[in-house]
Amino acid sequence: METTPFNEELIDTHLIVDVRTPLEYVEDHIPGAINVPLLTDEERVEIGILHKEDGPHAARRRGLELTAHRFPAMVQEIADAAAGRPVLVYCWRGGLRSKTVTVILDLAGFKATQLIGGYKSFRHVVGEYFTPFTPKAPLVVLHGMTGIGKTTLLQRLKERGRSTLDLEGLACHRGSAFGQLGLNQDLTQKRFETILWDACRRAPEGEPLILEGESERIGRVSLPGDFYQKMAQGIRVWCHASLETRVARLIEEYGLPEYKEEMATALQRIRKKLGGKRCDELGENLERWEMEEFMKGLVIDYYDKVYYKNRTWEADFDLCMEDFDQAAQELEERLAARTT
Repeated sequence: METTPFNEELIDTHLIVDVRTPLEYVEDHIPGAINVPLLTDEERVEIGILHKEDGPHAARRRGLELTAHRFPAMVQEIADAAAGRPVLVYCWRGGLRSKTVTVILDLAGFKATQLIGGYKSFRHVVGEYFTPFTPKAPLVVLHGMTGIGKTTLLQRLKERGRSTLDLEGLACHRGSAFGQLGLNQDLTQKRFETILWDACRRAPEGEPLILEGESERIGRVSLPGDFYQKMAQGIRVWCHASLETRVARLIEEYGLPEYKEEMATALQRIRKKLGGKRCDELGENLERWEMEEFMKGLVIDYYDKVYYKNRTWEADFDLCMEDFDQAAQELEERLAARTT
């Protein structure tokens, strides 16, 4: 039976098979891995208790009783997904679960390899990648007040072939008091770090990586290692647009009737910062669906007072965001001038 330590190239050359339980897989997994669990969540608990109370031999015998009848279907599922590619199998730390499936695949005539150290060895690679984080190219960080449209600009730049990183998209959160409207941030910290690692490793080497300025926390997840500090050392771009433009963009993004209840809940979370009277006034605007007054009030009385309130740094250059295509063109020209 073949074994191998983790190497990121394996992700692109092998079918990665995670044989841990569904709950373990959902918490986090190697990018591109499919879940073909050897044990169910409940069975893993049962085996763990048996191992503790009656020892390893009793646990192994019970494990065989529970799983032996599944082997043919598991082999077929993996073979169909592999479509001729070699297979890499892993479990929690490269133990009996992945060894069992790798041996069965070998016996069935498939090229299968067990990952040494399992998922834990992969997590070690991710942790080391961000501590310290060494970008493969200059980081270009877009800063600006809420409603500027930084995420939209990132999308335009991506369409134009630039290297971009959408941290809010990866985190499933827009990074503000109203940041989870229409989104479901159900990913774990480990999952976020894995997705971020995968996005960074895929970024072209040498080409500036453009991303949006964020707090160290984005909703319930945090930027790993010293990623936040390395952002602060990047090329800083201050994006600006008129109040009218910002309000219109916020209405376009958030002003949907299905968000009304969530917006009312989010409004109460910032009641202390707004003050009770102002919060009630904005609540009335929201109830009457007076979106322009509501969004304008949020921008002036909350966002502009909370975000970038004490900006202690100077931008490398400013960028007008009234027109996204013009902004993308100007940013490309500015970056080209810096690298020539």
